[in-house]
Amino acid sequence: MTALEIVPDQDPILASWALRRIVDDLAESRRRVRAADPRQFYVADLPSPESVSAVVKGLRSALFPRHAGGQDGTDQGLDYFVGYTLNTALRELVGQIKRELKADATRDRSERASSDGALAIVREFAERLPAIRDLLATDVRAAFEGDPSAKSPEEVMLSFPGVNAVIHHRLAHALYELGAPVVARIIAELAHGATGIDIHPGATIGPYFFIDHGTGVVIGETAVIGERVRLYQAVTLGAKRFSVDEQGALVKGMPRHPIVQDDVVIYAGATILGRITIGRGSVIGGNVWLTRSVPPDSNVVQAHARSETFDEGAGI
Repeated sequence: MTALEIVPDQDPILASWALRRIVDDLAESRRRVRAADPRQFYVADLPSPESVSAVVKGLRSALFPRHAGGQDGTDQGLDYFVGYTLNTALRELVGQIKRELKADATRDRSERASSDGALAIVREFAERLPAIRDLLATDVRAAFEGDPSAKSPEEVMLSFPGVNAVIHHRLAHALYELGAPVVARIIAELAHGATGIDIHPGATIGPYFFIDHGTGVVIGETAVIGERVRLYQAVTLGAKRFSVDEQGALVKGMPRHPIVQDDVVIYAGATILGRITIGRGSVIGGNVWLTRSVPPDSNVVQAHARSETFDEGAGI
C-alpha cells in the first residue's frame, strides 16, 4: 500500500493540491533527467547530513572531552567517556562513508568494496585523530594569543566561529585525503552554515591558523596556507579562472588557488585570486584585490585616491 492509497480520494486536503498528479509529474521529471544525462540515475542511501553532524559532535567531544562535560573527576572516567563517545562516532562514520562509496560504485558501475573500503578509511582516520588534536591545540593557542578580547582558551574553544570552522576543517581535510570527499564536504558545509566561513576540505592549512571574526571567508580547494597565518572576515582565497577541456567541460583538480606562506596576515575584505604566492611575512591590507604574486615581507595596500588641479596647460 502506497502513501497515496492511505489517503481517500475524497479527502479535501488531498484534493487541494492534486497530490496524485504532482507525484506522477515528479516521477516523469526524474525520468527526463535520467534520459538527458545517463550519469544521473537513482542512488539509494546517500550520506545523511544529520548523521554526519552527530558524528562531528561525537568526534569533537572525544577530542575535547572536558569541554563536552565528559568528566567525573577522574582520569579513568574521562578515558571511558572518550572511548565510548569515539566508538559511537566512528561506527556511525563507517556507515556514512559506506553510503558514499556505494553511491560512487553505482555511478561508475564498478564493484568497489564499500564495506571494506569504508572500514579502512575510518581506521586510518582514527589513527590520525591524536595528530589532529595536536594541530587544533595550536589553532586554539593562535586564536587566544592573537585576539586581545579573548579571556581564556575555553572561551576561544566554545564561542569563536573561526575556531569552530577550523575544527570542522581539520576533520574534513583528513577524510578528504583518505577518499571520502562527499562526507568531508558535508562536514565543511556544516561549519559554513553555522559560521559563514567556507573552507573547502581539500585546502591544506598549516598549524597556528586563526580566522578572526570570520564571516564571509572563502578558501578554495587547492589553496595552500602555511604556519601562523591570520585571516580576517570576508577574505577570499579563490580561483582567477577555470580551465576547460576540448568539450568545454571544467577541468577539475588543477591547482588554481593561492599559496600563502608562513606568518602572513590578510585583512578584512581582501580578495586574492589564482595560483599566486603570497611571500612569507607579508601583510595584505583590507579590500585589496590581488592577482599577482608578492615577495616575502611585502606590505600591499589599496592605492590612495588623488585629487589634483591643473593650471595653464599643466598635465597635458
